[in-house]
Amino acid sequence: MIACRHQSVINEVTPSARGCEECLRMGSRWLHLRICRTCGHVGCCDQSPHRHATAHFHETGHPIIEGYDPPEGWGWCYVDEIEIGLPDQTSQLGPIPRFY
Repeated sequence: MIACRHQSVINEVTPSARGCEECLRMGSRWLHLRICRTCGHVGCCDQSPHRHATAHFHETGHPIIEGYDPPEGWGWCYVDEIEIGLPDQTSQLGPIPRFY
């Protein structure tokens, strides 16, 4: 069984936006949201047109995301390509606008 080697970088974070940060700026849609558990960046999932959460990982190297909308209780490590348990869930700032 593969173990994630990056759980030490999981932080309690404040969401950067009430939706995908980049999609909100460009007026685009998303399907689901992911939040970076290193810095709090909110980006869209890989099923969304622009895949901003994965782009954030490639730009920053921040390895752990949380399923954020709706809060899903799971984490994913991009580096180890494994689902992980999280010590807690990130609270939303308020209602998330639905775009799909």
